[in-house]
Amino acid sequence: MTLHEDEIAVDEAAVRSLLAAQCPQWADLPLTPAGHGTDNTLLRLGDDLLVRLPRTPGTARSLRKEREWLPRLAPRLSWAVPEPVHAGAPTERFPLTWSVHRWIDGELPGPGTVRDWAAFGTDLAAFVRELHAVDLMGAVRGGDLGWYRGGGLRECDDWAVAALEACRGVGVPGIDVDVLTELWRTARALPDAAGPRVWLHGDLKPTNLLVRAGRLHAVLDFGGLSVGLPDAEHAPVWDLPPEARHAYRTALDLPDATWSRARAWALAVGAAGLPYYRDSYPEFAAECAARLAAITADARGGR
Repeated sequence: MTLHEDEIAVDEAAVRSLLAAQCPQWADLPLTPAGHGTDNTLLRLGDDLLVRLPRTPGTARSLRKEREWLPRLAPRLSWAVPEPVHAGAPTERFPLTWSVHRWIDGELPGPGTVRDWAAFGTDLAAFVRELHAVDLMGAVRGGDLGWYRGGGLRECDDWAVAALEACRGVGVPGIDVDVLTELWRTARALPDAAGPRVWLHGDLKPTNLLVRAGRLHAVLDFGGLSVGLPDAEHAPVWDLPPEARHAYRTALDLPDATWSRARAWALAVGAAGLPYYRDSYPEFAAECAARLAAITADARGGR
């Protein structure tokens, strides 16, 4: 499944060649698809490993960032996070760096795996609080740690407004572009968040979370790891049921201005993803549409 114009296609034969050349001890283990990432191709390797291959050159930089910082962050976090065990080198067959991580058992959060959504929202808030409190260990915002979601809304105004306009032609029920645009403009006019810059995961959507016995167990995919303002970190809670969303906000005691900016980040990213992935990745486009519909419903006083 090709999602991007600059995507580098990879098949099982190419992965086998990488393993044979660089990890011969794993070369004969079974390879099976493990989800559909927008940034990486994911393959389970045997029972205990996961191969991550970047789809584009930009994602390769994210893998290098994970390999540098995850071993330093993991001991400071109470939840499981990916453990890199091999840094793959580029080859003629696949010209980007790639990674092998330990496999983490768990299930994606959903109606069949989470019974108490308020408890799940509280769990997620606890992870965010803990991550944001981790010492920066000398890291500063910039370069690979300067991802746009750690900045201010005004820096993103042009593409966010254009993305919202593009959604007018999509025609998805439950989405009111006028309402969403007004929410964006209101939040954009607010001052940026005050306070220190912190570690940010950057993409805490449900497909990057794992549960066990209905509670948060692991947080995956730190490709969006950055140092910055915390507002966008809260955006993915609009992908969760209202009970989780409200419990999350209550647990972190987020003020109205922070919530408004977080919601603006949520709708901007969702609006950008809906038309972009509508044809190439309909399931992901549906996730974006559901997020925008949830924000519209919230704005109209619905739950």
